[in-house]
Amino acid sequence: MAKQPNWLNPREMKAWRSYIIASRRLLDALDFDLDQHDLSMADYEVLALLSDAPERKLRMSELAELAMLSKSRLSHRIKVMEGVGWIKREKCPNDKRGFFAVMTEKGFKAIAKAAPDHVESVRSRLLDHLTVKDQEEISRIFDRVTNKLRGQYLAEDK
Repeated sequence: MAKQPNWLNPREMKAWRSYIIASRRLLDALDFDLDQHDLSMADYEVLALLSDAPERKLRMSELAELAMLSKSRLSHRIKVMEGVGWIKREKCPNDKRGFFAVMTEKGFKAIAKAAPDHVESVRSRLLDHLTVKDQEEISRIFDRVTNKLRGQYLAEDK
């Protein structure tokens, strides 16, 4: 006999629906705002991670883990970003199968140009509507969720 689902109670359902609707609408709005720079949120996230990395490069496996993307999904994203000249791949000198994703100067210029508009979008669409306490609470909650999901993600991607 199949196990019965543990259905959401009204409080849980409200929390879930509030989160999913707001997060989808927020990501759509942020994507819309980045569109003027010919960037998507996925592009921006990869470029942001690389711009923060030493020498603006990361091993593909490390980048996939940080972005919580499967290796195949990241590989596809990188191929697209290579096509527009934002990223190049370099072979890893001490691992014949490994590659680095390296941000090009064109990629750095693209994120540097988009960053002020993106930050303004994040502020006006989210942060300006939250108190400092709200921001701290959201960070605490989603750090906990992310850490749990990261562990599950790493196990599933192997």
